[in-house]
Amino acid sequence: MQNANDLLFEVGQANYITVLDMTKGYWQIPMAEEAKPYTAFVTHHGHYQFCVMPFRMKNAGSTFKKVMDQVLVKHRAYCRSHIDDVAVFSKTWEQHIKHLCVVFQTIQRVGFTINLKKCNFARRRVKFLGHVVGSGQHSPDPGKVESIKNISVPTTKKEIRSFLGLTSYYREYIPNFASLVLRLTELTKNRVPNIIPWNEVAEQVFTKFKAQLVKAPSLYTPNLSKPYQLYTDASATAIGACLSQNDEKGKENPIAFFSKKLTGTQTRWATMEREAYAVIEALKRFDSWIFGAEIEVYQITTL
Repeated sequence: MQNANDLLFEVGQANYITVLDMTKGYWQIPMAEEAKPYTAFVTHHGHYQFCVMPFRMKNAGSTFKKVMDQVLVKHRAYCRSHIDDVAVFSKTWEQHIKHLCVVFQTIQRVGFTINLKKCNFARRRVKFLGHVVGSGQHSPDPGKVESIKNISVPTTKKEIRSFLGLTSYYREYIPNFASLVLRLTELTKNRVPNIIPWNEVAEQVFTKFKAQLVKAPSLYTPNLSKPYQLYTDASATAIGACLSQNDEKGKENPIAFFSKKLTGTQTRWATMEREAYAVIEALKRFDSWIFGAEIEVYQITTL
């Protein structure tokens, strides 16, 4: 299954994007005879079993994703799916019209249906997988960011873990994410069940973190034929990196940010070892883009 971040960059480089919302797709997938008893349910009218794949089954999502990949395999150069969202992306308007026609023909042939109310056709930038993508850029969905901005101060470990899980989805937009949320993460380690020792420092970190997300920069689609700049750094508690690239005008644009908390053992490493570790981990993280390319590595001190 394709990584969601790689999917965003691939779709985001296009100038014209259409996002299709599939409806009732699960019901186009027949259940195997031996699997039907697992879908059984009882009503006052009798005992029933599904003949087609129902919603909410454990493997339903991954099964549907696999089927969609098989259905659209001939269109992989300009079409990608993620569960029930299908993105058709093209560089030119003429290409986009042709791509849509052949994708629609394939969808019609297999019997799938589309929810027109939830589709976006031929947009320069569209909302896709919680992001706004298109024209070589992608950024967080403003609606999601606004929801995070309005989250109240967490009062329990469960609430703070929920907040961290939600914001982690956008960690690539935030420089030094791991270092920034370290103090919030530490609050969940208190031995007293579900009680957070909230203080002024935690309040400042919580407020600063939401502000960082609100002003998060747009990230750019990498050009695999051009050299990259990789900026890395290591503090006593975390490592961080930024991958960037110059555009045609010579302007340097960020592609992605990376950060990682150090373990207890790693925090006792020498400074040179932590800095080397930051470079190695960053190269591993961005391997799918930078493999075989020319890279300039810079050491910075901002953590």
